Amino acid sequence: MKKLIAYQIDSFTKEKFKGNPAGVVINADGLSDEQMQAIARELNNSETAFLFSPDDNDCDGVIRYFTPKSEVPVCGHATIAAMYAKALEYNLDSCILKIKTRIGVLPFEIIKENGDYQVIMTQGKFESGPTFDKNTTKKLNAALGLDYSDLDEKCPIQIASTGHSKVMIGIKSRERLNSLTPDFNDLIDLSKQISCNGFFVFTFDSDDPEVLTYGRMFAPAIGINEDPVTGNANGPLGGYLIQNRIVDYEGSTFEFNGRQGEKIERPGTVNVRVKIYNGIPSSIQIKGDAIVIFKTEIILM
Repeated sequence: MKKLIAYQIDSFTKEKFKGNPAGVVINADGLSDEQMQAIARELNNSETAFLFSPDDNDCDGVIRYFTPKSEVPVCGHATIAAMYAKALEYNLDSCILKIKTRIGVLPFEIIKENGDYQVIMTQGKFESGPTFDKNTTKKLNAALGLDYSDLDEKCPIQIASTGHSKVMIGIKSRERLNSLTPDFNDLIDLSKQISCNGFFVFTFDSDDPEVLTYGRMFAPAIGINEDPVTGNANGPLGGYLIQNRIVDYEGSTFEFNGRQGEKIERPGTVNVRVKIYNGIPSSIQIKGDAIVIFKTEIILM
């Protein structure tokens, strides 16, 4: 018999039942891929994170991420949740942990203040693809229910990634953003054609001086019709905005808050910090709050 310690955490919020929920299994040593997939399917969050002991001297631990349908290489909100749960479980002080993911060893910073925690995730290397051609853009617009007139002309439609790629689609209106009703089957078909499962639609139409962008993220090909608040969308968005010279910045950093989840009543905020070298994104970090919904045991016979 094996007893697993499992948490349900809402990330990118301090308000319960908001933000993005993630499952976390603290003591996953010995679990098979099939067991992790079954647990992720049972918990039925967009992602569940599994924490393992270090497997070599170059890391402080190993993390893997599963959606209800499949394993993914990395996940922003589940990382925030996993490090928050780990900090609570072991009463950690402020520290930086080197955690091995499927895209390499990444530093995750835990900040302890007033008995609570925030988590900073350094994401993988920023990469982007070419601007979509007219035919692909036409298919994308049809699948999302967008007209060409909805698109923000200064925002090229292209894939951006810090380890788990997303299509960046800038539009003009927050009202239009919140009215989208995508055809998920068409998005699944398009995902296969472009080898990218996530579609991040965002706008600069914000009435909050503390929030630069509002967004929605759709990934039906991996079982996530709409993700509430996505670290691996807002992080790459920061690199995309710098690389395409869409925003102004001073010095060698650009920092902003991205808001997501408004339409589905799970709002949350991702703080994004982009370090810039010679006008190019050199590293990207996301920071977020979290809150525990429940802690439980899973007993495997």
